[in-house]
Amino acid sequence: MKIPFSPPDITSLEIDEVIDTLKSGWITTGPKTKQFEKELAAYIGNPQVVCLNSATSAMELTLRILGIGEGDEVITTAYTYSASASVIHHVGARIVLVDTAKDSFHIGYDQLEKAITCKTKAIIPVDIAGVMCDYNKIFEILDRKKNLFTPTNLLQHSLGRVAVLADAAHSFGALHKNIISGQAADFTCFSFHAVKNLTTAEGGAVTWRQIPGVDDIDLYKKYTFLSLHGQTKDALDKNRLGSWEYDIVTPAYKCNMTDIAASIGIKQLQRYSEIIDRRKRIIESYDALLKDSDVISLKHFGSDFSSSGHLYLTRLEGKDEHFRNNVIIEMAKKGISLNVHYKPLPMFTAYQNLGFEIKNFPNAFDMYKNEITLPLHTLLTDDDIVYVAESLKDILYG
Repeated sequence: MKIPFSPPDITSLEIDEVIDTLKSGWITTGPKTKQFEKELAAYIGNPQVVCLNSATSAMELTLRILGIGEGDEVITTAYTYSASASVIHHVGARIVLVDTAKDSFHIGYDQLEKAITCKTKAIIPVDIAGVMCDYNKIFEILDRKKNLFTPTNLLQHSLGRVAVLADAAHSFGALHKNIISGQAADFTCFSFHAVKNLTTAEGGAVTWRQIPGVDDIDLYKKYTFLSLHGQTKDALDKNRLGSWEYDIVTPAYKCNMTDIAASIGIKQLQRYSEIIDRRKRIIESYDALLKDSDVISLKHFGSDFSSSGHLYLTRLEGKDEHFRNNVIIEMAKKGISLNVHYKPLPMFTAYQNLGFEIKNFPNAFDMYKNEITLPLHTLLTDDDIVYVAESLKDILYG
């Protein structure tokens, strides 16, 4: 058997929609992108969504719109993919990494509170594997630290405290205490990369809660300005007869979503309830098959939360990196592709060069050293799930 880790689930619906776009003569940012934005906004329940080429771009543009830069600090977790932290570096702010809580994949809330200073302008919590952070706790912490915050522009003043920018690359469709991902943080950034639950091949989006004194349409326009070189008209507006004239408001960036990508997303969103349901059933099957083993899996569902079911993270209790790596090799021999989520940022050269050392993040290292991620995608059959779980147990206890 050959079981890939995370292939995209593409049907004739997505293919036909892309063909329709290709035949339309409009393939860059245009009507399909605007349609996808409106449908995403309706799904989340927010007034506005901006579609971009990645979650990374969404996070970086948000930091720039917040006016964060040199002299500021932004906090995120050490247990994440590089994008959560690299965007902080891109805008010239100082990256502040926080350890996870003990035996948790999420940011440590006690450590987070200690890390906030008078220079802190934003926090980037990470909704890992599809399980949202506890944003209520985060806002309680920020309320206690309000006295340290000094706004430097109108948007920061309107918030009145440190901004919460959710890295929700994994959590589209997740719930925490009946709040859907996209409504829990001040700003929320999603990924529609090829391996995500909902894909546009490459793509991302940003949405936000209403902020007192801030006009949602103005904020939407700021994102579109920054994502299209700072020009006042997108290609669709410029293409209207006699409407070539435009201005460049700021020398900005190029990170818009195309209509080809949005076409895939439109049909993925129509199927998303089925996708989420299938992922839930796969997780339940894995949980049942592995319940009497030494494999500890991340809890995806509880009385007050429901995951999007993006990744099936497990830990091999009592094992180390060497043992874990051998398990991955042995599973590969059986045709099963596994992965590791994540190698903590202080273990990478780029972050070591910025002064981070893994010894200062013991909880994150303990989570990483024996973590393996099993295949979790909607192309898995019930037989595939059994084969993966039984193969893993055979290797562990064989």
